[in-house]
Amino acid sequence: MNGRAVLFLLPHWVAAGGSPAEDGSADALSGFLDWCETVGLELSPKVYVSKEGTVSDYGLLAREDLQIGEVLFTIPRAVLLSQHTTSIRSLLEKDQASLESQSGWVPLLLALLHEYTASNSHWRPYFSLWPDFSSMDHPMFWPEEERMRLLQGTGILEAVDKDLANIQLEYTSIILPFMESHLDLFDPKLHTPELYQRLVAFVMAYRRWLWRSHFSVPSEVARRPLAVTDPSFQEPLDEEDEDEKEPNPPMMVPMADILNHVANHNANLEYSLECLKMVTTQPIGKGQEIFNTYGQMANWQLMHMYGFAEPYPGNTDDTADIQMVTVRRAALQGASTEAERQLVSEQWDFLCQLEMVGEEGAFVIGWEEVLTEEELSMTLKVLCMAAEEFKEFKEHEGWEEDTEDEESFTLSNETIPRLKASWKKLLHDSALLTLQSYSSDLKAEQDLLNDKVAYGKLSQREQQALQVRYGQKRILHQLLELAS
Repeated sequence: MNGRAVLFLLPHWVAAGGSPAEDGSADALSGFLDWCETVGLELSPKVYVSKEGTVSDYGLLAREDLQIGEVLFTIPRAVLLSQHTTSIRSLLEKDQASLESQSGWVPLLLALLHEYTASNSHWRPYFSLWPDFSSMDHPMFWPEEERMRLLQGTGILEAVDKDLANIQLEYTSIILPFMESHLDLFDPKLHTPELYQRLVAFVMAYRRWLWRSHFSVPSEVARRPLAVTDPSFQEPLDEEDEDEKEPNPPMMVPMADILNHVANHNANLEYSLECLKMVTTQPIGKGQEIFNTYGQMANWQLMHMYGFAEPYPGNTDDTADIQMVTVRRAALQGASTEAERQLVSEQWDFLCQLEMVGEEGAFVIGWEEVLTEEELSMTLKVLCMAAEEFKEFKEHEGWEEDTEDEESFTLSNETIPRLKASWKKLLHDSALLTLQSYSSDLKAEQDLLNDKVAYGKLSQREQQALQVRYGQKRILHQLLELAS
């Protein structure tokens, strides 16, 4: 398969004209479709929802040939669920100052806590399709031992630890005090930390990119600007407002979560003043599945936030991280005297001052190029300087005239073999150290992937984790060859 939906998002529903569900959810499906019609949520007759012919679970398929630019469904803004549309919007606005957080999610999550448990909620038909949250399979819900065994070295362990700590902090310091001040609307015995954590995970998967400001979305993702057709359900700002305004508040978008994900997607969500539209970006043949994209995301990010990975080699956006401190460690290992080790420490401190490196940062290596090119180039350059060269460089505060070659230089598969020998050695040693952080080697995992019988005996978690590790190791081994 080439991608999967987040399995816990929705049991999903059948499009108008399709066959009714056969799993006992026909009443919920019918109620949701009636609600869609009532609120003006329009689904094109050219598409339908089915389990048959999809990469995983339910998906959206073409009933007939589709051309670029065709509207698949239209969602009026009144249908969106956000802090501005919830029935407690006036209360959230009144207490806005006390609800500020690094994530920016608290108002939406409070709206969800209330609406999800209110029997008279406007979105009740939508919620009726939500799954039992106990079925979620994010790594944050795995036993710690299993996370350690399957995900060591991938970066997911650290991301999950940060998520769990931040969720707990946000609940105890903001959510709980707010609920205790409004016991006529909230019941801490019902709106528990466990429910809050499940809602966070649900929204983290549903909302795609929103965790970037507080939770564990990596820095290279955070740097990517949102376009008008970005799949995120956090509405993008106009380009002229990006540096001046806070991000638009998050929102839940019924219908839009039906599409599965692959890197080579064929539909995108577009925004206008009156509505949101899912629009095709490629021609789609009759019977083919329609895919949205969660963004340019590596398999470890998909696994962390959604609980799945694209099988190798399907994810062209896959990456491998080399921790910045690993490059420092490689440089220190290459130092043969105390003076050389002291020089490396001074060079590292200077790079920190330039904000090129940090104790928790990572250099991101893609299939074709380095995504954190500026940071890695400067790090290799400074850590490979001789003492006198570094002294002069530091005196100029890191500024120097670039040669014509340096101005146009990129770290890519084409240029890495032409790096200075000292740069290549440091890069090579850093990749080796990163590979040592995994609990198994590339050959063992390649043998397992090639053995269909053995692979089929693995659990779903084991298969997904294997895809994450294997893709990362392939990228790192490619880097070893380029830097040899």
